[in-house]
Amino acid sequence: MRAGHGLIAAIFAGAVALGGCSGSDEPTLMNIGASGDGPDEFSILPTRPLEMPDRLDALPEPTPGGTNRVDPQPEADAIAAMGGNPAALSRDGVPASEGNIVSHAGRFGVESGIRDQLAAEDLQFRQRNRGRLLERMFSVNVYYRAYRGMALDRHAELERWRRAGARTPGAPPDPRLSD
Repeated sequence: MRAGHGLIAAIFAGAVALGGCSGSDEPTLMNIGASGDGPDEFSILPTRPLEMPDRLDALPEPTPGGTNRVDPQPEADAIAAMGGNPAALSRDGVPASEGNIVSHAGRFGVESGIRDQLAAEDLQFRQRNRGRLLERMFSVNVYYRAYRGMALDRHAELERWRRAGARTPGAPPDPRLSD
C-alpha cells in the first residue's frame, strides 16, 4: 500500500513539474485573457449604413487598399461628438491649430523607436519579476506587487502640492478645511 502512495506522489510531482514548463516566453503580470478560441468581440466593428448618392457619376474612383466611406472612423467620430471638426486634422492626427503645442513638446528632439525600446525594457522587467513558483503555477496576479516601487502615492503627492501652495481644483477638498 505504501508503494502505491509513493507512485501516486511521483506521478503528481511529475505532472506539476511538466505543468510548470508550459506557457509562453512572455510573462503575463496581469493574468487577463480570453479563455478559449471563440471570437474576439472587440475585433468586430459595425459599419455605417450604406448610402445611395444622388448622382452615381459623382462617386470617387475606387482605390485598392484605401478606405471605404462606410468604414468606422472612431477618432473622427469622437472629435465630432465633442463638437470638434474632424476635417481639421492633419495627416498625423494632430489638429492644425495645435501645431505650436506639438512643436514645443518636441523642441529637444523626439527619439524614434521609443515605443519599441520601452516595450523591450518592460519585457525584461516583467521577466525578472514573474512571481514565485506557486504564484506562477496558480496564475496569481503579481502585477501590482512587481510595479509597487514605481507607483506614485497620489495622496502624498497631493499633499506635497498643497503644501507648496498650488491650487488643486480637480482634487477632493482638503478635509482639514471642511471643519
